Amino acid sequence: MPAASDRPAMVGYGRDPKPFLWLVDGDTTDPNLHLAFTVDSRADVDAFYTAALAAGAVSRHAPAVHPEYHPDYYGAFVTDPDGTNLEAVCHLPAASD
Repeated sequence: MPAASDRPAMVGYGRDPKPFLWLVDGDTTDPNLHLAFTVDSRADVDAFYTAALAAGAVSRHAPAVHPEYHPDYYGAFVTDPDGTNLEAVCHLPAASD
């Protein structure tokens, strides 16, 4: 196993003993990478989308209900400047906002 100094910088998020998300510094991103983040409200989905576009992301799908997933699936999808497919999703009905 290489020495720690030979490994790329990385951080894991989640609970011990096994994080559920690792971010690793590298030169490339897999073109099939899709990261979805659950947020607390539909307003948060809208804010994510607006901020992402302002930061240079390209729209894949504007904020909308996606009934093909379930009746309350409200999500927005962008491609960030590194080519990553990012999504913010709220699973709550509109009345919960």
